[in-house]
Amino acid sequence: MNNIKRVYTFGNGKAEGRADMRNELGGKGANLAEMNLIGVPVPPGFTITTDVCNEYYKIGKDQVVALLKEDVEKSLHQTEQLMNSKFGDVANPLLLSVRSGARASMPGMMDTILNLGLNDEVVEGLSKKTGNPRFAYDAYRRFVQMYGDVVLGMHPVNKDDVDPFEAIIDDVKKTKGVQLDNELEVDDLKELVKRFKVAIVEQTGKEFPTDPMEQLWGAICAVFDSWMNERAILYRKMEGIPAEWGTAVTVMAMVFGNMGNTSATGVCFSRDAATGEDLFNGEWLVNAQGEDVVAGIRTPQQITLEGSRRWAELQGISEEKRKAEYPSMEEAMPEIYHQLDAIQTKLEEHYHDMQDMEFTVQEGKLWFLQTRNGKRTGAAMVKIAMDLLRQGMIDEKTAIERCEPQKLDELLHPVFSKEALAKAKELTRGLPASPGAACGQIVFFADDAAKWHEDGHKVVMVRIETSPEDLAGMAVAEGILTARGGMTSHAAVVARGMGKCCVSGAGAINVDYKARTVEIDGVVLHEGDYISLNGTNGRVYQGEIKTQAAELSGDFAALMDLCAKYTRLQVRTNADTPHDAEVARKFGAVGIGLCRTEHMFFDNEKIVAMREMILAEDVEGRKKALAKLLPYQKEDFKGIFRAMDGYPVNVRLLDPPLHEFVPHDTKGQEEMAKAMGVTVEYIRQRVDSLCEHNPMLGHRGCRLGNTYPEITQMQTRAILSAAIDLKREGLDPHPEIMVPLTGILYEFEAQEKVIRDEAAALFKEEGMEIPFKVGTMIEIPRAALTADKIASRAEYFSFGTNDLTQMTFGYSRDDIASFLPVYLDKKILKVDPFQVLDKNGVGQLMEMGVDNGRMVRPDLKCGICGEHGGEPSSVKFCHKVGLNYVSCSPFRVPIARLAAAQAAVEE
Repeated sequence: MNNIKRVYTFGNGKAEGRADMRNELGGKGANLAEMNLIGVPVPPGFTITTDVCNEYYKIGKDQVVALLKEDVEKSLHQTEQLMNSKFGDVANPLLLSVRSGARASMPGMMDTILNLGLNDEVVEGLSKKTGNPRFAYDAYRRFVQMYGDVVLGMHPVNKDDVDPFEAIIDDVKKTKGVQLDNELEVDDLKELVKRFKVAIVEQTGKEFPTDPMEQLWGAICAVFDSWMNERAILYRKMEGIPAEWGTAVTVMAMVFGNMGNTSATGVCFSRDAATGEDLFNGEWLVNAQGEDVVAGIRTPQQITLEGSRRWAELQGISEEKRKAEYPSMEEAMPEIYHQLDAIQTKLEEHYHDMQDMEFTVQEGKLWFLQTRNGKRTGAAMVKIAMDLLRQGMIDEKTAIERCEPQKLDELLHPVFSKEALAKAKELTRGLPASPGAACGQIVFFADDAAKWHEDGHKVVMVRIETSPEDLAGMAVAEGILTARGGMTSHAAVVARGMGKCCVSGAGAINVDYKARTVEIDGVVLHEGDYISLNGTNGRVYQGEIKTQAAELSGDFAALMDLCAKYTRLQVRTNADTPHDAEVARKFGAVGIGLCRTEHMFFDNEKIVAMREMILAEDVEGRKKALAKLLPYQKEDFKGIFRAMDGYPVNVRLLDPPLHEFVPHDTKGQEEMAKAMGVTVEYIRQRVDSLCEHNPMLGHRGCRLGNTYPEITQMQTRAILSAAIDLKREGLDPHPEIMVPLTGILYEFEAQEKVIRDEAAALFKEEGMEIPFKVGTMIEIPRAALTADKIASRAEYFSFGTNDLTQMTFGYSRDDIASFLPVYLDKKILKVDPFQVLDKNGVGQLMEMGVDNGRMVRPDLKCGICGEHGGEPSSVKFCHKVGLNYVSCSPFRVPIARLAAAQAAVEE
């Protein structure tokens, strides 16, 4: 075990790692190494690999420390030499930062510690060395605060309690009569350190360590511990990041943004992460440390002049006041700004992607602490990919691969209707941190948000500022509103990553957690009151505002055209109404892969006729009721064929058990008895006789059509006569008739004969024929296993993976929720098999079905119409096994199209 390389150093233009070692060094470690190699100024340090994180959880803390000890001490010595200072030395101290960094970006989910290496003696040495006692003691109080929180576990006891450290700071500021942290003097900071240490012992029973090496090991282990904290686990679950990836730990020499007015700290983006605009932007604070910017404790200033002017306009601040009180870095530190601008350009050109960067200016010298491909909204993702393509920085295939299929969903989210906005009451404005429209009931705490959401409420989280602890609430909220924090605060970055609407830094709101109220310019809103947010322009409105469908950008259309150029796998839609078919067609669907006829029967007049048919005593009674249904069905099909003119429409014959259509309540049974002229008792007996112990495996699908062939006859006539009418109008319908739930060839043959006999009779009556296909759903494992036999008659297969998953696993779709969370937690299942296709089991059946079916019928068209048809990894699997198309709900069509294109370019 000892000959494994666990620690990689970087500094002074040299590095043992590089950008393509993300798996070993995490994103942060790999990019710090790469920045060194391309000449970007980075403080020296070393990275402990992600594999060590897995060892930490396997063999324990003490053994891992023993394994690392020699390498860490050797790497620390190299950092000391490069910084010309010594860790723990009183006269010439080196301070360190300890940071997490997984291979996938997890902003704010794990822990960081700054200013490590200080104690009562070293802080005096730092004060003398720098000649700046205020800076030294500010660094010390920050270190004690962070170490006490992260390593020693000093947190608020209750959710509505103030952070215990912040409570002490507020008390000292109140005594002093000042508002801001940076107005505290040296003696105040010394008092804070003293009180912090006392509070840590009182609350945690642990002494603050004075030995710098003990501090370092405590911090390294705390970062590994944070990989398994609640918020990191939740974030990984949301983003699909495996636990076995682990986090790396990066230890770097500290550089200080809080050494006075020639020092600063900031976060910047090479393009706008919310809109995708090709505009360098970011936020900075003079005389501050990095956490001040991202935590949203002080509202930062803009880096560029253009950004500063836009910010001032949103805040209603005059140009004179902006220039005097909130100058941009471009104005206040022009030389540093130009260096920063040059490096951000260099990094974007090097990585060929939008960069999210952190930097510190220490007494006039610029240092970069991090770069990574920036989190972005769905709209920004599409715009950045297409802009980079047009600018010649990436090729077409890379543009397709740059876009995450699931994030396209954000572009399709509703926006506020203009009419409703005109009548809405605007309460205040903040920063447009993450675009979109959100409306919901106010909640103040993450656990309440989760509970309200579970109970069916739409919620908006309102916070003074968010922290990583709020992730569970942010995940279920419609939107997030914060009083503090800028465009790079935790709330903004996480909301953009999730595609959530967010308004941050709305300074006019006063949140009272204990009273559970928020006051905005005299208007007091309580928990449960409705509020609406516009994350695109930062406006906050009282009450609920009506939404409408979003308009899609030219970049979206260009991306879809690009997908069409490379895609082999077609995308159809699951649609039962003309409206759904039209929506899907606008998104690029090339037909209907599943039209469920049962959804058409639930209108008032139709349901009565349907119930008459089901409750009829004999064939004649059923035929009489079906004759009433025929014109309704025909009109429904005409609407759908018209909407999909020129494209195939695959209509599934009646599938659900009949008991789903009959009235189970007394009132409904009385109405049916009256309509049919029979007794209520007769209706009740017929309803009872239809009940089954296991209806999903009972009298449904082709079993219905084979026992009641008159149903199949009526539906065939409705489908084909609708197509004939449209053909006469000059349209081009392409009907496909699908037999559901086939398990045996003979079941299919019996239904096919009914369909073809009825079609022949109809064509004779009409004096006109129309081409049509008859196929089947493959949703029973036996059908997949005997696909060669079924393909001897069926002209196409459509894999119904909802039922196929249910029958392959033996899991009831309706009851899986009772054990699925436990299975996911225990890693018995990695994902919900009803959401992500089970490639090893269900997928194997599909592959067999396709291969065996095409052995008999080489031109056999195969598709999928289960919910998996819109899930990206499932779509890619369908491409791999040679399906002709996938079919999904209308709003998932663009997602499936992008995934299908990615499958083609990844080959």
